Formats: sequence, structure tokens, C-alpha cells
Amino acid sequence: QVYLEESGGGLVQPGDSLRLSCAASRRAFRDYTIGWFRQAPGKEREFVALISRTDGTPHYGDFVKGRFTIFRNNTGNTVLLQMNTLTPDDTAVYYCAATGFSAPKFDARKYLYWGQGTQVTVSL
Repeated sequence: QVYLEESGGGLVQPGDSLRLSCAASRRAFRDYTIGWFRQAPGKEREFVALISRTDGTPHYGDFVKGRFTIFRNNTGNTVLLQMNTLTPDDTAVYYCAATGFSAPKFDARKYLYWGQGTQVTVSL
């Protein structure tokens, strides 16, 4: 069992930044690939970013367009998602998730463990 806990969501204005955190055990980050997904009301869950557990290579959804950065902190037990230049279209519940696949997976169905989610709202 892998327990993931997100934090850092909130209400911001267009153009602002937020940093989301996904905390888990160090073993989880060693044995699983961690990804971020988001789900807006009435929409399917969408891939945002992941960081490879083998070599740390990041991968991003097409909509990110250089605005987001995924990285691990120095202690190795938190994966962070730095989000810049936020727009109202980024409003969603953001989830971190873990998959046992070592190759990058962009399909939410490939992820076995999920956090409870953190709400991000971008509005004037």
C-alpha cells in the first residue's frame, strides 16, 4: 500500500503561481513513478506531469506549454509541481498518483495509488 498526500492548492488570480506537494514514503518514490493528474467538473481526469523513477526525466501534458515544472525535493520524499502563469482553464482538483510501471504512463488507468486531491481555483 502506498499513501500519497497532496497539499498546496488554493484560490489564485490569473497569472499567479502555485506549488503543489505530494508527500509519501521514500520507498514509494523509489519503487513507483509519481504523476500528477487533474480533473475539472464534468471532464475526464487529465495527465499533467510525471517524473521518471529511473532517471528523473520529467514528462508533461501538451497543455502545460512550459508553465509547470515537476521535481523532487532534496530529501526525496516529496514530489512538487510548480505551476506558473495559471489561467482559469487550470481550475481543477489536482491528484498525485503512483504507478509501478517504470516506463512513462500518461493514462490514469495505469496508476494504482491516488491521493485525496487538492483543489486549485484560478479566478478573478
